[in-house]
Amino acid sequence: MLELTMATVSGTEEGATAGMLMADAPSEPGAVLRVGRDKAVCRLVTPEDWLFVSRVHLEFLCGPEGVWQVTWLRGSQPDPSSEVRLVVGEYAQTIAYGGTVQLPRGGNGELVVVDRTGPRSVNVGFYHEA
Repeated sequence: MLELTMATVSGTEEGATAGMLMADAPSEPGAVLRVGRDKAVCRLVTPEDWLFVSRVHLEFLCGPEGVWQVTWLRGSQPDPSSEVRLVVGEYAQTIAYGGTVQLPRGGNGELVVVDRTGPRSVNVGFYHEA
């Protein structure tokens, strides 16, 4: 099972988790969870006016061995207006635009989508139940 929590944070609300959203999916091959502005396909939806987050921004996909990966999907622009970082404990890694990283099995952490033009972020916490 992969559990996600999402909080949207703007400059004056830093650290606030009001309006937190949650989603989960079983760790079965082909299971998908998406984060973005498109309510039709995303389980976790950001405010529509937060254009630094694509219509479908992050895609969590469960592979054949029950291992989850996350992809920062490329949008319609050649260069993104955001930055995505994966944080697991003391470890932090920037995810490349269009890049994919494997999540630690049985671990937890956070993906932080930061607006490059203003003090806003989308924080997506994850817990992978082994």
